Amino acid sequence: MTNTVGITNLVQWARLLEQQQEKELLALLCDAPIIEVAEFLNQQPSQKLLTLFTHLPQELQGAIFADLEEEQQRNLYELLPRKDFATIFSHIPSHQRAEFYQQLGHNEQIRLLPYLYKKDREDVMTLSAYAPGTAGSIMSTDFATVIENMKVKEAIQKLREDSPSKKMIYYIYVVDQNMQMTGFVSLKDLIMAAPDVQVAHALHENFIYANINDDRESVARQIEKYDLVAIPVLNEEKQLMGIVRYDDAMDVIREEETEDMEKFMGIVSNEDTSDYLRSSSLQHFRKRVTWIVGLFIASIVSELIIHKHEALLGRLTVLALYLPMIAGAGGNAGSQAATVVIRALSLSQVTLRNWLEVVFKEAQVAFLLAFCLFFLAFLKVIILSGNVVLENHGPYRLAFAIALSLSLQVITSTVVGASLPLIAKYFNGDPAVAASPAITTLVDITGMAIYFAIAMAMLY
Repeated sequence: MTNTVGITNLVQWARLLEQQQEKELLALLCDAPIIEVAEFLNQQPSQKLLTLFTHLPQELQGAIFADLEEEQQRNLYELLPRKDFATIFSHIPSHQRAEFYQQLGHNEQIRLLPYLYKKDREDVMTLSAYAPGTAGSIMSTDFATVIENMKVKEAIQKLREDSPSKKMIYYIYVVDQNMQMTGFVSLKDLIMAAPDVQVAHALHENFIYANINDDRESVARQIEKYDLVAIPVLNEEKQLMGIVRYDDAMDVIREEETEDMEKFMGIVSNEDTSDYLRSSSLQHFRKRVTWIVGLFIASIVSELIIHKHEALLGRLTVLALYLPMIAGAGGNAGSQAATVVIRALSLSQVTLRNWLEVVFKEAQVAFLLAFCLFFLAFLKVIILSGNVVLENHGPYRLAFAIALSLSLQVITSTVVGASLPLIAKYFNGDPAVAASPAITTLVDITGMAIYFAIAMAMLY
């Protein structure tokens, strides 16, 4: 229903813009959800974007700017006078403000700083100093704090003066005189408490927090695990430095999952090509060519194994019919095992200490799969190739050899697929680099070796 309403709004706004009824259009934009307004403005050319954006209320401009695409943000930045942009900049959520600032070149940053309000300048410089990928790099400074020895009525008055974002007023963080966090209270706690009672009496002392240098993905996973609206971020002295909100955590998880998926499929991750349609064919080519060419070269090994056994294939041409079956089963089994292990690692369900348990469990699964596939492959060969005449051997021996090769291939592929992410993790790499194409190529090699070794032993 929401999506349908959103599409209807966009169509209506586009019609009003085309009819040059900008006054009516602006009135509708002011009452519409921020994300829909940003989506509409993303579709406009630079000058029309500037005209509409500058006629919106200042309190909306910062929130809308934060939801615009990078290209449109850049267009507005270049078209607006620096003094006017500084006002908009002060209304952008703090972590997104720092993110935009970091995207500017060094000279542009220097030219912008003198126009910023002192508080905004100090805030953006502080947030920009944290290393990318850490909790500090995605945290927001838009939160509410009160001192633990304050009375409830004093705390409520401080909230009115600080005016934190409506999103972040549900939880109020309680600190001591040194900004060390001692707990939190909810807005409900303050409303229900007697005005002259100290905040400390309503304090929740047990709380989940993140350290400022923690990996941003692990922080996002904590928010997801404990179902938090936000998580406080503390420094080494346990001082409250900021918070990471739920919506920002979900953005991190989506980015990380996209990156893992691309790596797993052998695509080199690149932020410049995150939008499929806006990326050129050449950019997509650069993302994919490394793995494709590398694995093509690696596949030469399996071709060499086949060429080495040309004499065997010449005598038993029926073996060539089942090469795709062996290779396909191995690739599927290996990719499945790798996917399961990568997901377990990303959710912290397993660690490197569990490597033996993981490999053993996958080996058990592999034996069960191999048992099922052995009989299916045996029947398939008998049905399709039962009339093939072999020297000194009947069709049952051929079927047994092929079914045994398939079973061993499934077992080895599953163990390899489960082991590669763990090996990558051991060497401090990303488990997702155990990409599906890499697994397929590797198990093709092992599959050909197993297949021809068994065929030579049983049929040659």
